[in-house]
Amino acid sequence: MFSGLVITGQTVAFFLIALFLIACGVMLLSMKKVIYMAISIGGVFIGAAAIYILLEADFLAFAQVLVYAGAITIMLLFAIMLTKHEEMERPAVLTAHPVWATIGTAGLGLIVLWVVKFSNIKWPQATPDSPFQGQDNVKLIGEALFSQYVIPFELVSVVLIVALVGAITLANKEEKK
Repeated sequence: MFSGLVITGQTVAFFLIALFLIACGVMLLSMKKVIYMAISIGGVFIGAAAIYILLEADFLAFAQVLVYAGAITIMLLFAIMLTKHEEMERPAVLTAHPVWATIGTAGLGLIVLWVVKFSNIKWPQATPDSPFQGQDNVKLIGEALFSQYVIPFELVSVVLIVALVGAITLANKEEKK
């Protein structure tokens, strides 16, 4: 099926990490308790960092773990703890939705696999004459982040702080009622 696929340690690691990412994503969507959802999204963030490591983007992997797996997941956990949730779980209702979703997902995956295998698309290849060849990606990211993208960088931090303050305010209003 995959005639050009060479099985190396990196290929095996990629497929294991991809399986972990898919499992965490499915758990995120299928869990009923919000705390388990937050833990699952932490797993997705860690898996994305592992993919960055496989792509030799060490700084992005470090930033992914530090910012998303650390800060965002902790902020989600604080927001969960500060807001009230129902103590009683709703009874599970059996529907055909998960079956149809699984069939649809498998069908879409097979279509994408067929298109990739039988299309005549020239997929981009890495070239040794890249303009960034031999340069430190940490330096390039830092220069772009603090020159070209400084305003969006600061706006994201403001949005995160506003979200946390909003969660605290909503939790306090509910307690007073």
